[in-house]
Amino acid sequence: MGKLAGMPVWFWCMSEPESEGGLRAKGEEALGELAQALVDNPVFSGALSRALGAGERAAVAQRQAIGALNLASSSDFERLEQRLRSFSARLEALEDALDSLSGEVAAVRKQQAASSAQGAGDAD
Repeated sequence: MGKLAGMPVWFWCMSEPESEGGLRAKGEEALGELAQALVDNPVFSGALSRALGAGERAAVAQRQAIGALNLASSSDFERLEQRLRSFSARLEALEDALDSLSGEVAAVRKQQAASSAQGAGDAD
C-alpha cells in the first residue's frame, strides 16, 4: 500500500490489491495519480476556476443580450405555456358553468311555459 499512501480514499476503494496486478489496476493507479496531480496543481486549479467563471459570465451576457433585443427566452416560453394552460383550465370551468346555467334557464322557461299554459287553460 506504499504507492497508495498519498491517494484519496475513493481511489483506495477502487484499487485492486497489488498482488493481483493487471492492466486495469495499473490504469486506475495512473489515472488516480494524474487526477491528484491536477488537483494539487495551482495553475490547473486557477485555470479551471477561471474557465467555470467565464462560462457563467457568458451565460449572464447571453441572457442580457436576449433581453436587450427583446427576444423571448426559453423560461419566458415556459411561463407563457403555464399561463396558457391555467387560462385554458379556467375557461373550460367557465364553459361548464355556463352550460349548467343554460340548462337551468331552459328548465325554468319550460316550467313557466307549462304554468302559463295551465293558467290559460283554467281561465277558459
